[in-house]
Amino acid sequence: MRFSTFLFKNVYRRRTRSLLTIVGVALAVTTLVTLRGISYGVEQSQAEVFEKRGVDFVITAAGVPDQLNSDLDEKLGDRIRELPGVVDAAPGLVELVSVMRGNQPMSVLLHGWEADTFFFHELTVLRGRSLHAGDHRAVMLGVTLAKNLNKDVGDTVKLLDEDFKVIGVYQSFNVFENGAVTIGLEELQKLSGRKHRVTGFTVVLDHKDTRYTPEEIREKIEDLRDERGRPVMSAQLTKAYVDNSMHIKTLHAMAWMTSIIALVIGTVGMLNTMVMSVMERVKEIGILRAIGWRPMRVLRMILGESLMLSLTGALLGVGVAVFLMEWLTTFPDVAGFITGKVAPVVIFQGFALAVMVGLIGGLYPAYRAAMLLPTEALRHE
Repeated sequence: MRFSTFLFKNVYRRRTRSLLTIVGVALAVTTLVTLRGISYGVEQSQAEVFEKRGVDFVITAAGVPDQLNSDLDEKLGDRIRELPGVVDAAPGLVELVSVMRGNQPMSVLLHGWEADTFFFHELTVLRGRSLHAGDHRAVMLGVTLAKNLNKDVGDTVKLLDEDFKVIGVYQSFNVFENGAVTIGLEELQKLSGRKHRVTGFTVVLDHKDTRYTPEEIREKIEDLRDERGRPVMSAQLTKAYVDNSMHIKTLHAMAWMTSIIALVIGTVGMLNTMVMSVMERVKEIGILRAIGWRPMRVLRMILGESLMLSLTGALLGVGVAVFLMEWLTTFPDVAGFITGKVAPVVIFQGFALAVMVGLIGGLYPAYRAAMLLPTEALRHE
């Protein structure tokens, strides 16, 4: 009989206990993969917004971690564009607003962009048209949001108690933009009472211009001062901006904290199962030792059974997590913020968690079994 077959039969003999242990591990893995899948997906989606457009720097107000809380004078954009090596510095205003879906409010991102900015280059207009300079009371909807609101070209959307006409429905490469509203920058400034103010700039560099390195250009941007002589801007590389984003840090922290709790619960369950298994099989282990099994082989047997249970739980947990992620995208409140896809690195983390549960939960019982002397084991009642 193969060693792996022997392990399987040992696990299968105690079907109910094994099944409950597998379910416990699966819950831990499902928790990790789902929460990490969401937080990792949000991080990657935010990075994608900049990377696919060739953005080098994100400019926010000094000391502010993200654009939602930033406030800058839009005239600073002209000074940034004058710097050597800078191709463009596109201003943007971002607001998180409530939009009514039937009788229920839902939170959506409201992007205020200039009509001729490069942001529109990556949008595919599915119906209607794009924003033009001078458009009044006009908005574009991302395809996901249009579906969730059941709105199309010609319909009206209420934003901050004002009615706006939908002039276009677009599709972006990015889940955030597909679930957002896009409006002219000047129109949003008036609507939000932030005349001539923006939440930030996205800067594209001329990489053929070798007079200054990106780091030197970043320093020049941060050296620009307002009319009072104060440095007011923080320039970050896109990756650094995403990594330092407060909402992403919070998502990661919540995901890992919950996953650690799930790891502890799964490990305790595995430990209980394997300890009980060893206690019930003392005579069996004694016979195996008496016929020539070395302590290391006994240890491998118990750890192998523990890992078999944990990896089976990992397969079940990953499958459930993938289903949950897809299912969550059917809810309008979150469809514009998560992709519904689980990255391979997150699946790997789920299996790594299961292996840790198997090893930690099985190590003590395996050691205890390996140290049993044949004579003591055979006398056990």
